Amino acid sequence: MTADIEQYDMQNLDALPADKLAVFIMATYGEGEPTDNAAEFWEQITDESPEFSQTSSDMPLKNLRYIIFGLGNKTYEHYNAVGRILDQRLSDLGATRVGERGEGDDDGSLEEDFLAWQEEMWPKFCEALGVDENMSPSGPRVPAFKVTPQPDYETDKVYHGELVEWSQKSMQHGAKNPYAAPVTSRDLFTDTDRHCLHLEIDISGARGLSYQTGDHIAIWPTNNEVEVFRLASILGLAEKLDDIISVEAVDTAAVKKHPFPSPTTYRAIFRHYLDICAPVSRQTLMSLIEFAPSPTSEAALRRLATDKDAYRIEVSEAVRNLGEVLELCQDDEGTTIEGFFSSVPFDLIVESLSRLQPRYYSISSSSRTHPTSVSVTAVTLAYQPTPHRTVYGVNTNYLWRLHLAKHELDQSLVIVDKGPDYDLAGPRNMFAQTKIPVHIRHSQFKLSRNASLPVIMVGPGTGVAPFRGFVHERAQLKREGKEVGPTLLFFGCRHPKQDFLYKDEWPELFETLGAPSRIITAFSRETARKVYVQHRLAEVGEEIWGLMEKHATIYVCGDAKNMARDVQQTFIGFAIKYGNKSEQEAQEYIKRLRSTGRYQEDVWS
Repeated sequence: MTADIEQYDMQNLDALPADKLAVFIMATYGEGEPTDNAAEFWEQITDESPEFSQTSSDMPLKNLRYIIFGLGNKTYEHYNAVGRILDQRLSDLGATRVGERGEGDDDGSLEEDFLAWQEEMWPKFCEALGVDENMSPSGPRVPAFKVTPQPDYETDKVYHGELVEWSQKSMQHGAKNPYAAPVTSRDLFTDTDRHCLHLEIDISGARGLSYQTGDHIAIWPTNNEVEVFRLASILGLAEKLDDIISVEAVDTAAVKKHPFPSPTTYRAIFRHYLDICAPVSRQTLMSLIEFAPSPTSEAALRRLATDKDAYRIEVSEAVRNLGEVLELCQDDEGTTIEGFFSSVPFDLIVESLSRLQPRYYSISSSSRTHPTSVSVTAVTLAYQPTPHRTVYGVNTNYLWRLHLAKHELDQSLVIVDKGPDYDLAGPRNMFAQTKIPVHIRHSQFKLSRNASLPVIMVGPGTGVAPFRGFVHERAQLKREGKEVGPTLLFFGCRHPKQDFLYKDEWPELFETLGAPSRIITAFSRETARKVYVQHRLAEVGEEIWGLMEKHATIYVCGDAKNMARDVQQTFIGFAIKYGNKSEQEAQEYIKRLRSTGRYQEDVWS
C-alpha cells in the first residue's frame, strides 16, 4: 500500500504489526527541511520525547521494521538531511532498518540512484517478508487504475482542471485549495532577448492566506498546448480530448480513490493534472515495451529502457518527454503518426506520469510594506539541449504568455521563436481575468528579529528576489524610527543596461538606510574581465569580517552548484585571513554560523 504520510496519525506507528514493513521515501529541501506533507510527522519524530499510541518506554518502536530512501541534491549543504535524521531517530527509538539507507541525488540522476539501491535492497526486502525473490509475477499486467468512459455524466460536475474537489472549495486557501489570485506583470530586462518578469500577486481576497518576508509562493502551472496535442495524438486520443472519463484506484484500500479530481476529460488530464513535459523515466519506457505496436518500435523502446548511455544522451540530457520519446520510437521517426501508440492503455499513462506540481519562488516583497501583495521575480526559461529543439520552462513560459496577452504585445517577443500556446483562461474561465492559482509555503529564510544587527546578503540574478523584500523591510523599519544595522547587498548580473534587476529602486532604499549600508554590484559581461559577487566580496573582506565579528547574519540566494560554494569558500577565506584561523577552524566557524542561523541559504540547482 502506498500512503501519503500526511493522511495518517503517525502516533500509531508503534502499532504497526511486527510482520509488516514500513518504507519511508523522504525528500529534503532548503535548509534541511521536510516537504510540506511531512512537516507534522517531522515535528513529532524529532521531538526529544515523541508520543506514540501504546507505550511510553524508551524504545517505543522496537517492533517496527523499516526501509528508507532519501531524496536530495548534493549541491545543497544539508544533503538528504531529512532521510538521514529520520533514519537515526527511528533507530534511537528502537526500530530496525532492513538493508542500507538509500540516497538519491537530484544533481545527478535520482532514478538511477533509486534503481541501483533497489537492486541491492530487494533480496533483503524479500527475506524480511518471507518472499521468494525469484518468484516473478505471471499473467497479464494488473492495472493500478480503472479508466471508465462517462459520456452521460452531468457536465456541471465534471472537472476541467480544477485543483480541488467540489466539496473542498470552501476550505481555507492553501496547498490543498490554491487561490486564484489576480496578477499584474512587467518585464524587468531591457536591450536583450531574455525576459525576467516581475509579478504582483494580489492575495487580499484569499481565505487564511498570508506570508512573511522570506517565504515562498507556489504557482500551479499549466502544460502548453503543443505538448498536450503531441501526447494525445500519438496515443490516439486527439479526437477524444473532451470525452469524459473517471479514473479511480483499483485497490479499494488505496488512500486516494482518485489520482486527481474525477470525472474529468483527457484534455484536462494532459493540460492540468499530469506532468507531461518532464523527461520520461527508464522505468516508464520499460513498462511500455509490451505495448509497442511493431517490432521496430519495441526494439527502440527496449534500447532506451535498457541502455543507460542511450537513455542519458537521447532522453535525459536531451530533456525529451513521453510524447517526444514515443515520436522518436515510432516506425517513421519525424512527424507524429496519429495513434501509433494507441495500444498503450491509458491507465498505464496515469500510473507512470507524476502529478503536475507547483513551482516555488522566493517572495521578493516585504509583508511589512505589502501584506496582501506578493511579488515574484522569475526569468523565462527556454533553451536548446539538442539542435533545432527548444525546451520551454513549464511555468515561466506560461507566465510569459500571460504577460504577453495582458499587455497585447507582439507574440514574436517570445524567446527563440513564437513559443508554445497555453490555455490562459483556465478551467471554466476561472483565470480569464488574468489570475493564477497560488498558495504560500513558509520558509526558515528570515531576517533576525533584532534589526540592529548587521546583514550581509549575496544574491546574483534572480537570487536577489528575497533580498528586495529584506531591504524594503529594513528601510521601512528605519522610517518607523527603529535602529537598523548595516545592510550590505552584493548583486551580480551580466550587464548594467540589460539585466540589473530593480536598479531604479535601490538608490532610494539605501539612501533611507544610510551609510555604510549599500548595494555592491558585479557585472560579468560589462568588460573583458568577468566579475562575480565573490570577487566583490573579497574586495571588502576586512569590512565584511568586521561585521561578522559584530554578529552579522549572512544570507545567500541563487545557484547552489557554483555560486553558493564559491561564496562560502570566500567567507571561509575571511576567517583564515582576518580571523587568523586554520582551514579546519575556518570551516568549523562557518558550520557554527549555519547551526545558529547566522549563515542561511535559499539556493537551487
